Order: sequence, then C-alpha cells, then structure tokens
Amino acid sequence: MNLKLLEDLNCSSYIIEHSQAVLKKAQTISDHFNVDIELVEDGALFHDVGRLKTQGIYHGIEGAKILEEHYFPQKVARIAEVHIGAGIPEEEAILLGLPPRDYMPLTLEEKIVAHADNLIHGTREVNLDFVIEKWRKNMGYNHPSIDRLINLDEELRSEIP
Repeated sequence: MNLKLLEDLNCSSYIIEHSQAVLKKAQTISDHFNVDIELVEDGALFHDVGRLKTQGIYHGIEGAKILEEHYFPQKVARIAEVHIGAGIPEEEAILLGLPPRDYMPLTLEEKIVAHADNLIHGTREVNLDFVIEKWRKNMGYNHPSIDRLINLDEELRSEIP
C-alpha cells in the first residue's frame, strides 16, 4: 500500500488512519468475493483523498481529480468519486449541486469500498444499525439514502457464500 502518497499530499493523520481502517474492513469484505483485490485496496486507501480540498459532499469528485492528476487508473478514481454513502443517483446529485451524473457504485469493488467506508466511524468499526441511526439524525428519518444503504448491505451479505 502506498501510504507515502497520502503523506506526500499532506493528508491529515485522521484521513490516513480512517483510510487504513476502511482498507482493513474492505479486505475483510473482499475475502468472500472474487474481486480485483489490488483495486479494492487502492480504492479503500485513497477513497477520501478529496478531503484535502473539501470536507463536504464534493470530496468524492475532488478525490477523483487528485487521483487522475497522480496517474491512478480510472477505476481507482471512480471508486473515490462514487464512494459517498451508498451512492447518489443523478436526480439527487442535481438537487445536491453536484455535476449532473450518476454517482452510484456499480462494480463489486466500488460497492465494497463504499460499504466498508459506511461501516467505519472514524477509525472504529460500527454496525449497520449505528449507521442508519446516524444518517436518520443527519438527513431525516426517511431519506432515500437509507434504503440504498440497507439494499447495499443486503446485496453484499447475500453474495457471501
């Protein structure tokens, strides 16, 4: 893993430690699947690099730009771009002021990193109920992202042999 790039970019220790925790969770989830593990690991380690420029919802887009500037494969940049929550469909992206396109994780690698990030709060692993409660407090009880989160969790669990 290339932690040196995160350090060279002056990522905070919080971003580095959080990304390492997401990496570990993504590796654990990946154990149950036939995935490109290097892609999952790079995606997990660099998913929050956009926080160098913003702490808001744009950090996924900014992260993708940073990774492209550092010649990462498009697949890694896309993981950074679509890892927010359980994804953001185009119509919701427009309402949030994001460039109009779909930010939904599509590949198994993208879904694993997004969900691993959901299940890490800071540097500690949390359960789905914790995440749902946190999202309900922040976004409202019936926000559509909660259903996407539950569906993503069910999808990944149903694939485990």
